[in-house]
Amino acid sequence: MKVRAPVVHRSWGLPIGMAAVAAVAVVAMGATITDVDPWYHTLAQPDWALPDRISSPAWTAIYLCTALAAVTGWRAMPDQSAAEWMVGLFALNGFLNIVWSLLLFRMHRPDWAMIEAIAWWVAIASWIYVIWPRSIVTALLLLPYLAWVTYAGYLTMTIVRLNGPFG
Repeated sequence: MKVRAPVVHRSWGLPIGMAAVAAVAVVAMGATITDVDPWYHTLAQPDWALPDRISSPAWTAIYLCTALAAVTGWRAMPDQSAAEWMVGLFALNGFLNIVWSLLLFRMHRPDWAMIEAIAWWVAIASWIYVIWPRSIVTALLLLPYLAWVTYAGYLTMTIVRLNGPFG
C-alpha cells in the first residue's frame, strides 16, 4: 500500500489572486498579439473551422478552467517544491499559448505554429499527468484546454496543408 505524504494546507487568497493576474496577463498579451487580420481570412479554411465569434468565449472558459486548475493543483501538492512545479507548468502553458498566437497571427507562420502546438499539447498533457494522482478535479479542469489545443493544432495543420508553403 502506498503511503502519501501529508498534504500541506495552504490559503486560497494568494493563489487565486496570482492565478487570476497570470490568466489576465496571458489574455492581455494574447489579445495584443492575436490580430485576426485580412491575411488570416484569405487563408483557405476547412469546412469544420469554427467562426471567429466562438473563439473569445471558448478561450475565456478555458482561461477560467486553467486558472482554477493552477489554484487547486497548487493546493493539492504535498510540499512547496511540488507546488512550485504546478506554478511552473501553469506558466509554461501560458508562455506556449502566447508563442502560438505570435507565430500564427503576428508572424504569419502557421507552419511554425503547428510545430509549436505539438510542444504546447505535450505541456498540457504533462500537467494533467503530474496532477492526476493528487487531484482528479484539477486534471479534469485541464481537459477542455487539452481538447481546445488539440482542435487548434489540427486546424493549424489543416491550414498549412491547404495553403503552404509559408515563409
